Amino acid sequence: MSPQTSVLPSLQVNNLREQALQALREAIVMGGIAPGTHLAEVRLASELGISRGTLREALRQLQQEGLAVTDGRGRLHVRSLDARTIAGTFRVRAALEALAARTVADMPEAERAKALRQLDRALRTMRDAEEDDLAMLERLEADVEFHRTLCRACGNEVLLQTWEQLAGVLRMSIMHAGAQQAKLNTSADKHQEVIDVIAEGPADLEARITTHILAVLGDFGVEG
Repeated sequence: MSPQTSVLPSLQVNNLREQALQALREAIVMGGIAPGTHLAEVRLASELGISRGTLREALRQLQQEGLAVTDGRGRLHVRSLDARTIAGTFRVRAALEALAARTVADMPEAERAKALRQLDRALRTMRDAEEDDLAMLERLEADVEFHRTLCRACGNEVLLQTWEQLAGVLRMSIMHAGAQQAKLNTSADKHQEVIDVIAEGPADLEARITTHILAVLGDFGVEG
């Protein structure tokens, strides 16, 4: 990121921490702040027009999401992704979401139907984003929310919390293959399969969910 040109917007007074977090997250995920960039507090606080204390709160959240990491000197940098990190993240994600899907499929009928309605609503949001040709960031967030909905619907708080810790790296990973491939990977049609499999509840459900999630690894030259 050039020190002369800011990719970050000025923020409004209300809820500065959340706005700072969103602005930084967007800049990192969409490549405005490049991997490996030192997240210097003084410069970032000045660009965003917020206090260093408010900025630190946002940076702590970025660390929790895996978007920022510290080096040996304790300095905070934007995470740099490689094929091994992407593969490891998606394999953990696949295990979590396969468990979530099986849990939902095995719920009593009324609870399962409620969870499927929640997934249907999340899928409609994805379709709306496609049909309205929204920016890639909005489409990406709709995709993330679909998978978050699945993890939330299973009722396992530990699973959801663990999944949330992967969300930042998942965003970066999806964009790592480029915007065009990201559009394909976040398409609503591809995610209809997840709902259909959960509704059917077949014996090989976990394997089918895992295959669905790990299929994108080929975009990074990694075997699923």
